[in-house]
Amino acid sequence: MKRAILHCDMNNFYASVEVKMNPELEGKPVVVGGSESERHGIVLAKSYEAKKFGIRTGETLYDAISKCPDLIVVPPHFDEYLLISNEARAIYNSFTDKVEPYGIDECWLDISGTQRLFGTPYEVGMQIKEKIKSELGVSISIGISFNKIFAKLCSDLAGRDEIRAVWEDNFKELLWPLPVGCLLGVGHATRKKLLWYGIHTIGDLAKVGEDFLRSKLGKNGWHLYVYANGSDCSRVAGFGEHAPVKSVGHGTTLVADVIEEELVYGVMLELCLDVSYRMNKLGVRSRGVEVTIRDSALTFYSFQCRLDFPSSSPSVLANASRKLFKDKYTWAYPVRAITIRGIDLVSDVFAGVQLDIIGVVDKMDKSDRIGEVLSEIRDRFGRGSLSYGVLLSDNKVPDSRRLDILMPSGIVK
Repeated sequence: MKRAILHCDMNNFYASVEVKMNPELEGKPVVVGGSESERHGIVLAKSYEAKKFGIRTGETLYDAISKCPDLIVVPPHFDEYLLISNEARAIYNSFTDKVEPYGIDECWLDISGTQRLFGTPYEVGMQIKEKIKSELGVSISIGISFNKIFAKLCSDLAGRDEIRAVWEDNFKELLWPLPVGCLLGVGHATRKKLLWYGIHTIGDLAKVGEDFLRSKLGKNGWHLYVYANGSDCSRVAGFGEHAPVKSVGHGTTLVADVIEEELVYGVMLELCLDVSYRMNKLGVRSRGVEVTIRDSALTFYSFQCRLDFPSSSPSVLANASRKLFKDKYTWAYPVRAITIRGIDLVSDVFAGVQLDIIGVVDKMDKSDRIGEVLSEIRDRFGRGSLSYGVLLSDNKVPDSRRLDILMPSGIVK
């Protein structure tokens, strides 16, 4: 049976929902932005009118306003975005039970074999497009192809409220001339590396050879070779299926640049409370941590290390993050933002390790039990109901993350 995959992407989603909520914004340059007072002042989404001024997602509100003095900045309403997202997925589910989310505003749909029920893939796309517009008040771009990668690429190429399709007999003609950066999986760093090797288009990538890409990019090189040649056969996850979680992380932008190590460590511990909570809810432990720092020059640094044993304890994660930061960060500039991520996750059922040091097992169990208790208390009484005393000080974390009841600090001095 011929596969037919749709990729549905609601256009300028956050901004479109804001215009739907406030019709007076229709036709005006609008961006959804974070709090300038807490230095989250970046563009999260933009309307088409704002896009005409060259405003880009991710740039600062200051820069955006300098490009368009009449720019209207509205705060995000994530509950409303989630509501619209769920309603869109209900529409998708009326056509197929194989609906796989890709972020809050995008989904893949496998409509293979549904032609007798709903018509051709293009006809299904038209029905979905009209339903989304009439029932939810937002527009959508839809890509149609024989695999997920090309369906996503087609929706990226489609304009506002448009449908694009590509099939086995014409994908080389239509897609191979495109810049290699258009392909899913080719980020900024990978694109620069490919350009260094003379790989400029998707066609170049497809022709260069699997062995070469493996030698230069590892496993990701093999994936990109498969994607470029239209050989991806990954399936669209059905209802209730979830991709395995590979990492759990939390980050924050500080209200002021930080030059004191102790303040950095306090932020790390607070972030690790959130990471630990999510791990315990997922029933996993991490075998490593990743620390990402953005400095005042807006440069990113990322460091990783392995833990002595799998853990979901906030103090274990924070202590490892602290040591990693101390060993690796050079303090060329003050710290502006911090992200902590638990990586190399394993189920807490299978987290056993070979330990040959007396007392390590007891220490590991005690640390994880403390983390589990913190998670249980958070479920009963809310976020911030119990925390570490060190977090009572002003650690430059936004007010929305403040914690109030203290216990002895778990960070080793």
